[in-house]
Amino acid sequence: MTAVYFTTDPEANALLERDPFALMVGLTLHQQVSTEKAFAGPQILKERLGGDLGAASIADLDPDVLEAVFREKPALHRFPANMAKRVQTVAQYLVDEHDGDTTRLWSDAATGDEFMANLLAVPGFGEYKARVTIGVFAKHYDARPNGYEAFLPDWPSVVDIDTPEDLVDLKARKKAWKQSG
Repeated sequence: MTAVYFTTDPEANALLERDPFALMVGLTLHQQVSTEKAFAGPQILKERLGGDLGAASIADLDPDVLEAVFREKPALHRFPANMAKRVQTVAQYLVDEHDGDTTRLWSDAATGDEFMANLLAVPGFGEYKARVTIGVFAKHYDARPNGYEAFLPDWPSVVDIDTPEDLVDLKARKKAWKQSG
């Protein structure tokens, strides 16, 4: 396992390093907000929920309660209602299909193809997000079923963040990549 520097908050990064579900929540939130905001979300959510951040507990929450938690100031996401629903849907999927264990997304996969298929089955995960997720879990949790390399992103992404400085550099690398393509 390698250190995570997706936020400027050491406590939030530590949660992402030790809790695959927290990392999955961050990956779910990682759209239309900064990397820092998306990946700080799991720590803030955990605090607002009184310290319990698990797939089963999120899946079992009253949706209105979860939405209210997402809307608390400052809001957890630019689109708090939609993202509360999305996080709860992902949590419910993990409970229903993987007994609430995020690691089963890769441990139940004998090949990279199966890992990719597992991620594409996660509600709201398309090819882009699934490939970034493979890269993040391969790097930080040794999630490396045979052939996973074929699915690693070939564009600048959070997978490239190895140091706190890389977090700052990522925006510039993404912008340059988008302009070149």
